Amino acid sequence: MQKATIQLETLTCPSCMQKIENGVKSLDGVDKKSIKVLFNSSKVRVEYDDEKVSIKDIENAIDKLGYEVIKSQVKAL
Repeated sequence: MQKATIQLETLTCPSCMQKIENGVKSLDGVDKKSIKVLFNSSKVRVEYDDEKVSIKDIENAIDKLGYEVIKSQVKAL
């Protein structure tokens, strides 16, 4: 398992948070209970199984929703 903090472009509305959360939750290998989208700091915190999904897959899912990923920080759990 890996834990990631993903820095996004500035989020402008609370519905953005819900859209990102649902998009990341839909990925196989993501710990659905671990997802936190932080509106004020425009960050996503998530834990995932790196044998099923990669940080690139998560970043691409966020990107496809129309939100720019600035950088990601990953730590092993």
